[in-house]
Order: sequence, then C-alpha cells, then structure tokens
Amino acid sequence: MDNCLICERIAWIRENRNPYFVRELNTGYVVIGDCQRIKGYTLFLCKQHAYELHELEPHYRDEFLHEMAVVAEAVYHAFQPDKLNYALLGVGRGLHMHWHIYPRRDGDTPVPGPVWQLGKELTDEKYHPTGEELERLKARLNEELGKLL
Repeated sequence: MDNCLICERIAWIRENRNPYFVRELNTGYVVIGDCQRIKGYTLFLCKQHAYELHELEPHYRDEFLHEMAVVAEAVYHAFQPDKLNYALLGVGRGLHMHWHIYPRRDGDTPVPGPVWQLGKELTDEKYHPTGEELERLKARLNEELGKLL
C-alpha cells in the first residue's frame, strides 16, 4: 500500500483534504476527475486496497459492482451524455482498483473511439475545473446520487 496513488487520495478524503470528493459509499469513494476534458468524468475508488475484482470477498465484490453501477447511473443523469464509458484500469502507482466513468458525447474526440486517443490532452492541467466549476459538478453528481441511494 505504500506509494499507492489511490490510497493517498483516499487518505486525503479521510483528512478532508481532497477537493474532488463527492460522496462516501459502503465500498468506495466517489470523486470528480481532476481533469475535465470529458465533462463529468468521475471515479469510484475502492475502499479496499485490492488489484483485481476476484481478490475481493464475493459479497463485498457484488456490492462494489452494484455501487459502481449506481454511481454510473448518477453520472448519466447529472451530465446527460450520449453514452457512458467504463474502465477499471491500473498500472504503476494506480494498481489499486478504481473505476473511471466517462460521460461521452458525440464529437468529444477528434474521431469516434476511446478517450485514450486524446493522449496528454486528456490530463492537461488546462482542463482542471475552477473552484466554482468543481463545486457545480460535485453538487450535480451528489444530487443525483442522493436520488438513487
């Protein structure tokens, strides 16, 4: 768990230092993505430090997947995309399980396809939301989560 980016972000939430934090659920934490090149980009961070779904106890895994689906539905209602893209990725410091939920819109990438085609543009600091914009994104998502939970 040392040097784990997700554990670090969860620690910030617990210390009330993560400005992107939206809501705590039973199995994870909902956060708005640092970069908003894809508006409404959201993450769901697993509370347990595990690398793979099969490493979770079956009951916990089922609840984690259910909660991820609820988070995705809230993202859908909050940001009105044409389609949602889901990714459970990990490499380097990001092996700790976390879902990426991208609300996709027609024309949000130069050609149809995955967000990864954007390369460094996907995480460019110019897409960090302002404080006011971040609060609006969080409020919209939190409102929708409240309706579903």
